[in-house]
Amino acid sequence: MQSLFSRRPHLILAVLGTYFLLHLIVRLSIPNALELDEAEQMLLSQWFAFGYNSQPPFYNWVQYGVTSLVGVSLFSLSLLKCSMLFLSYTFYWLTARLTLKNSSLVVVATLGLLTVPQVVFEAQRDLTHSVATIFAGSLFLYGFFRTLKTPSAISYAIVGIATGIGMISKYNFALLPAAALVAALIDTDFRKRIFDWRLALTIVLSIAIVLPHALWFLQHFDLAVDRTLHKMTGAGEGFLSQVSTGFFRFISAMVGIAGVSVVIFLALFAKSLRAMWRASSRWTRIAGRILLIEIGAIALMILLAGVDNVADRWLTPLFLILPLYICMKADSAEVDAGAPLRKSLAVGGVIMGVVLAVLAMRAYYGPLLGKYQRLNIPYASFAETIRKDIGGEPGLIVGYDPHLDGNMRLLMPDTPVQSYFYPDFKPKFQLDAKHPVVFVWRDDKGRTPPAWPEYYFKDVIAQNGLKQPETHIVALPYIYGQPGDTYQFAYAVAYP
Repeated sequence: MQSLFSRRPHLILAVLGTYFLLHLIVRLSIPNALELDEAEQMLLSQWFAFGYNSQPPFYNWVQYGVTSLVGVSLFSLSLLKCSMLFLSYTFYWLTARLTLKNSSLVVVATLGLLTVPQVVFEAQRDLTHSVATIFAGSLFLYGFFRTLKTPSAISYAIVGIATGIGMISKYNFALLPAAALVAALIDTDFRKRIFDWRLALTIVLSIAIVLPHALWFLQHFDLAVDRTLHKMTGAGEGFLSQVSTGFFRFISAMVGIAGVSVVIFLALFAKSLRAMWRASSRWTRIAGRILLIEIGAIALMILLAGVDNVADRWLTPLFLILPLYICMKADSAEVDAGAPLRKSLAVGGVIMGVVLAVLAMRAYYGPLLGKYQRLNIPYASFAETIRKDIGGEPGLIVGYDPHLDGNMRLLMPDTPVQSYFYPDFKPKFQLDAKHPVVFVWRDDKGRTPPAWPEYYFKDVIAQNGLKQPETHIVALPYIYGQPGDTYQFAYAVAYP
């Protein structure tokens, strides 16, 4: 098998395609209760906007398109994520094939993405916007190295498209193209690629992609920035305390994003580490500079901008290049890649099997330990309770908890869902005796819900001439829960 992958490195894409098909099957086979990001996507897929909240909208746009074509379903959510991740591995493989002479190392580098926890596990578990940055990062690396090696209008266009997509996927993505630009300017061999007229194509395409959201961003600056800054910066700490906290969290984040990869690759190339350390090539130099510039830029943000909370997933697009960089070092040292390929295939197979098993069983093992997860919350039973009460489907569902609201959208796909925290979306709906407005809420721990939340719902009542509804509280058993364990919801039915 080792020799087969060495002779035909493209076969690893067939393996990965099968792997993501299994991920799709696994997600469809476990409860259709949604995680946080999944619920947000289901809620926001009801309408198209140039911006929604503190997260850029690229993934929302694509999910809106997929949902419009495929329908409101768990399948449409999972299909997009698995497809985008598979394309990420594909573009990473193409980048490795461009920059590595040894075909065995092309496979090792591609499988290296499996060693990044935020890519192999967290992205599959719930993340969405981070999945978009993984895709954009892989596409950018492919376009960037293709431009350096064999520049063409297409390669410059790919860089522009990837930069635009990345910028409207996560704002921190900007560090990757910025670091690549500086690294290329420093290198005398690659500097001429920056001063090529075709760079205008890169700039025009990236601006065209970013511009609609950029205009929205300027008009909603507080909404777009406040939450992000709150996550990244402390609250009035002294300078020394902020800096020490920032560097500690930054180092922890680097260990979280790169630690497993470094340990595994050290084991794979244990006999060649000295030669790899001394080896150098034009590819290792530029890749190494990109990593160092990114690290230096974040360090400056900690020192000068008050940043003290760098999360590991925040670094995901910036450290995607690491497995490829290590394989570039091995390639430049001309190491025998037979043993590393064999070990990499074994390690990759184990990782894929473990991840699939953990994700497939996560709704089952929690209740055994008395620790329920979001997948165990009985949203489907709650939706069925409402249907039985009103004798059909509501005309409108109104909530103020995006996680609950997104789950209701999945389970009642023909009913628009209006959420307090997205006031720009006010859908048209049918309102009559057979199609009332249903208000839904809960305590997020599943305990007794609060009383009628007048603050969130009063406008809908007044604007639609509704009668003040009566509150109903239901206690429903958890999915795969222990006997007697229940989760409580509240709802109220308002008629015209």
